[in-house]
Amino acid sequence: MAAHTDIISDGWVARLPSAWRPYVLLARLDRPIGAWLLFLPGLWGILLARPGAMEATRLVVLFGVGAVVMRSAGCVVNDLWDRDIDRRVARTAARPLASGVLRPRQALGFLTALLAAGLAILLQLNGLSWILGTASMVLVGLYPLAKRVTWWPQLMMGFTFGFGAPLGYAAGAGRIDAALVALYGAAILWDLGFDTIYAHQDREDDALLGIGSTARLFGEQTPPFLAACYAGALALLAVAGCLAGLSAWFYPALLVPAALLLRQVMVLDIDNPALCLRLFRANREVGLAVGAAILLGWV
Repeated sequence: MAAHTDIISDGWVARLPSAWRPYVLLARLDRPIGAWLLFLPGLWGILLARPGAMEATRLVVLFGVGAVVMRSAGCVVNDLWDRDIDRRVARTAARPLASGVLRPRQALGFLTALLAAGLAILLQLNGLSWILGTASMVLVGLYPLAKRVTWWPQLMMGFTFGFGAPLGYAAGAGRIDAALVALYGAAILWDLGFDTIYAHQDREDDALLGIGSTARLFGEQTPPFLAACYAGALALLAVAGCLAGLSAWFYPALLVPAALLLRQVMVLDIDNPALCLRLFRANREVGLAVGAAILLGWV
């Protein structure tokens, strides 16, 4: 595959003061899709819990800001773990820590500030959310380790990024129940699918470095694996909707995200990294379509 990077250093990033740019790139603020994909399961959870309109609005705002902050923190943790690997992978070699533009001490100071902001947001939620939010930090810390010890780091990513679903539901409903479990399972499988697409960008470099991934594990068999992940996610979304008492309108509305996911399976070319990145980013629309289906299910 041709050399490929997803770093965006021009546009609004280039107009920032030079001292700010490495931190913006470290936090991936040039690529907001990661914050979207962290936020959307939380949105699902809030909408499925169905708090009052004012409370739902408050929670959506908090989760939106929190997604940006915690995705940034997760990127710092990931890059601290992976800086030696990143400098040997074409897509990531220009990252601030891998390239030496920032030192680990500077990144740790930035991480401390991000975690403080995340804690301030978490404290605006209920007590159950405090417990779940604190527990999620274990996943954030362990996720970068997964690629070193397993072929399934994308599954660990699913547990980590999908954690917004139970957190959002707990924040809105104040309880843990079967609907929460089904929704979390759906988020995990959805994340596992789209992160496998994303991992195909690094498949050749990962093979040279001995790094495991579901992209390497499934290779040419990725489309059927992807179809299974997405079918499982849609089935669990239907179960979550049933358990939460959504109306019959929810189920035909799920055909919209189903069609978007089917398109990803059909057009995927694992040897085209630019296409893999576009398909990965297309999951923002999938997540928004799921949120719209949940809203319609309350009609």
